Amino acid sequence: MIRVLLPHHLRTLANTGKEVEVQVEGAATLRTVLDALEMRYPMLRGTIRDRTTQLRRPLIRFFVCGQDWSHAAMDTPLPEVVATGQEPLMVVGAMAGGAPA
Repeated sequence: MIRVLLPHHLRTLANTGKEVEVQVEGAATLRTVLDALEMRYPMLRGTIRDRTTQLRRPLIRFFVCGQDWSHAAMDTPLPEVVATGQEPLMVVGAMAGGAPA
């Protein structure tokens, strides 16, 4: 099982807790984990990545073992500690904007 930490707005949408577990077939990559996540929680389709291009949405970031994987290729294998559930894949909703003028 792969552990995935979701930001508050996606937890609310999926009606789940902060951490969910998904099972992937074959290699654990960002693509296979997101496929499994969207299969288990179909209401998340289109929120983390674009439905057509399958690219990460601009205000979503991925963190793996404390490192930003937001620009990693979707088919890059995740580290063994994530693939075995020892460490989670973090999906983070970035903040945009600035101080009011």
